[in-house]
Amino acid sequence: MNQGKYVFSQIMGLISYKQFQTIVNRHFGDYKVRDFSCWKQFLCMGFGQLTHRESISDTILCLKANSNKMYHFGIGEVVAVSTITRANENRSYLIYEELAMLLIKEAKQLYIDDDLEVPLKSNVFAIDATTIDLCLSAFYWAAFHSTKGGIKLHTQLDLKTSIPEFILFSNASVHDVNVLDVITFEANSFYIMDRGYVDYKRLYFTRFIAVMPFLLQEQRII
Repeated sequence: MNQGKYVFSQIMGLISYKQFQTIVNRHFGDYKVRDFSCWKQFLCMGFGQLTHRESISDTILCLKANSNKMYHFGIGEVVAVSTITRANENRSYLIYEELAMLLIKEAKQLYIDDDLEVPLKSNVFAIDATTIDLCLSAFYWAAFHSTKGGIKLHTQLDLKTSIPEFILFSNASVHDVNVLDVITFEANSFYIMDRGYVDYKRLYFTRFIAVMPFLLQEQRII
């Protein structure tokens, strides 16, 4: 019989607990927390994601069905649905946003030597958005039309690594072009987008912002 770690534990082991805890401390995530720490919250939510659970209740039900493995998963005792939902509501999303950016940075280093089929030395990014339909009876705050709810996911994808460089959720009514005001553009890079992003005033401004650091550097050299 296999005496090694469970697959879930092996996957979670790829994430540095020390780095995660540093982020948690920075945002006071475990302030006045007795048992259900941010790390356990992350493990529970990660388990639900990796096992394709459809809700928090479904996640907790699945964890209870594997209660004899909880110690090995690093979770310990299975918590109530109300405990994890309260943690999701009250703890700062910045903890997991900062963790995601850290993991993206590490993942990009693994593909640093990979090239596109088109020989380009510069970075190449694709920008697009998609609307995610939501049920108004469950997500009343996501009203889009009188009979329809939804949110919009804006993404900037690094085509060399297939890793998202930027992700933003907004109301479904927000036009795609507005994300150009939020994205940080890199100099000497290519950006691929559809006609929904055509706004010459915005594009001219973002081009100037991307080139400005190089102009300032040249001035210092001169």
